[in-house]
Amino acid sequence: MVSGMKSEIGKPGLLAAVLLALAALCLAPPSLSAQTLASRLILKDGSYQSITKYEINGERVRYFSAERGEWEEVPKAMVDWDATGKYEQGRLTGGPVPEAIELDKEIEAERKAAEARTPQVAPGLRLSDEGGVFLLDTYQNQPQLAEIQQSGSDLNRSMKSNILRAAINPLAGARQTIELPDAHAKVQSHTAVPSLYVNVEADQGAPALASDAAATGKIPADATTLPPTERFKIIRVESKSNKRVAGAVKTAVTGKSKTDERFVAVTVTTMTGGWIKITPIDPLPTGEYAVAEMLGKDSINLYVWDFGVNPAAPANAFALKPELPEPPKTDAPKDLQKRDKQ
Repeated sequence: MVSGMKSEIGKPGLLAAVLLALAALCLAPPSLSAQTLASRLILKDGSYQSITKYEINGERVRYFSAERGEWEEVPKAMVDWDATGKYEQGRLTGGPVPEAIELDKEIEAERKAAEARTPQVAPGLRLSDEGGVFLLDTYQNQPQLAEIQQSGSDLNRSMKSNILRAAINPLAGARQTIELPDAHAKVQSHTAVPSLYVNVEADQGAPALASDAAATGKIPADATTLPPTERFKIIRVESKSNKRVAGAVKTAVTGKSKTDERFVAVTVTTMTGGWIKITPIDPLPTGEYAVAEMLGKDSINLYVWDFGVNPAAPANAFALKPELPEPPKTDAPKDLQKRDKQ
């Protein structure tokens, strides 16, 4: 024991553990590095100092820092002797260290929270924790996730998480269509029964006016937020020349609008992390489609998330592919090959 060192530990078991640790440090071969021999002096605030040895002088604890390679001091009252003793017992016997157990619990809790925000939709494929609209496709026998951006007749930009909303302006006797540019959507499904995953907050983004202000306008003030199972629908899109018509809204003389989109029969499943899964009940014929957001019983968002179904389409650009686990490493030596005699 170091000269002048006085024990202040009241519990015999803990005292024995600390003395045993000190003896081990003193008897260790000089070839071992200070970091290998490092123990911990755990403080009451939860922090600790990596040390190779220490001594108690009155109301001060003098220790040799394994990190900085010099002697330092702390007030004896700052040391959590109970935690220090438990740590030494676990370290010397090879048992679990309390701090490591707590850290493992925190890491596991964070992992489970992240998995709840990003559900797994296929082996090695998880949804984004930033929300959006994604299509689960199968290309060359491999599951892939393709993100679908909003599209509209006057929307020529793509900004993630910037959800635009505008509704048909109810004009007496008017009939307005929702038109999309280009003959085909950028994202094409190679399977006839794709699954679509939607996570768009009702208050995300801001209302927007379409270019044709006479025909469209702001979301009606009396629009009600529908439940997730009724808020999003798949509609068929008709291709005409170099554009697509995603549906129409008929307005009666009373001013009330009624959509006549050709809705696709689907099943809607709520998931963790705010996601919903939309799956067609029957296989979709080759053609163009869109995910539409209902802004109420009689209103529809002018901006939709368009996609197509075409088994012969090329691969979707920037599609997310499964993350394959790394093959297990093996240290087993390879078998020696028998050599023929010369």
